[in-house]
Parts: sequence; C-alpha cells; structure tokens
Amino acid sequence: MEYNGSNVTTGKLVQALRDPAIKKRRAAAVELGKSGETAAIAPLLEALTDPSPAVRIEVITALGRIRDSGAVPGLITALDDTDPGVRAASIAALGMIKDRAAVDALIGCLGDEDMTVRIGAAEVLGKLGDRRALKHLGKLKSDPFSEVREAATIAHAKLHR
Repeated sequence: MEYNGSNVTTGKLVQALRDPAIKKRRAAAVELGKSGETAAIAPLLEALTDPSPAVRIEVITALGRIRDSGAVPGLITALDDTDPGVRAASIAALGMIKDRAAVDALIGCLGDEDMTVRIGAAEVLGKLGDRRALKHLGKLKSDPFSEVREAATIAHAKLHR
C-alpha cells in the first residue's frame, strides 16, 4: 500500500488502520505519515489505543512526520504507555513537532525506568531550549548509565547557550 496522492486515498488508509492484520495497520500508519495531511491526525490519534505496540509506534511516528501541534496532547498521553518503545517513539515525535507545550511531560520522562526514554527526553529537552528543564537535567548527572549522563550533560549545555 503506497501513498502517491491518487491511488490510495486518505479514507482508505484510515479504514486500513482498523484492519485485523497488524501489518496492514502499520502500513496504513506509515503512509498516512508520509501523506503529511493534517486530516490524518484525528484517525491516527484514535489508533493510539491499538493493542499492538508495533502499530502504536508507527502511528506515533506518523504523527511526528506530520509535524502538527494538534497531535501533542495525544503524544503526551502516549508517554504513559506500558511499552518503552512507544514512550520513546512519542518523545521522538514530540521532538519533531517542537512544541514547548510538551516540556513538562518530557521533564517527567527524565525519571522513566527505561534508559532509552530518559536519553530521548534529555535530547528533546535540549533541542526545545526551554530553561525549565535545567534543574531536572542536572539530576541525571548521577544516573547509573553513562549514556543518560552524557545526553543530560549535552542538553544542559545547550540550555546554557
């Protein structure tokens, strides 16, 4: 299923988000993200409740590719997902959208049990440039993982520029 603006309509892709086959739901999410159409945001947000973490990750990635702030509340909600891959994807998508409305939620991710989530949150907070994150990033300088400490140090330095 490839989107080229005419062969596969957005409506058909939205329908495919509800297909019983995980592969079709994932493909539909990918193509909706490639379309860049803001009309895809609402159906993608609905698909954030998909039972498959792989589908949720593709949905989140698609929302990030569309780069519209209308997706931010749903992406913030996805930061509480039980799957760390979904949480990490949501952080990456928020980083693509670059909406400072996500700063407080991203600060909350700095305490996540998953190292990848903490790293992603630190990196995105550094990119967003919101100084509210400074003291929270400083707390990660004693994280048990050097990768987390490094990401926090780099983000902290970016916020001091």
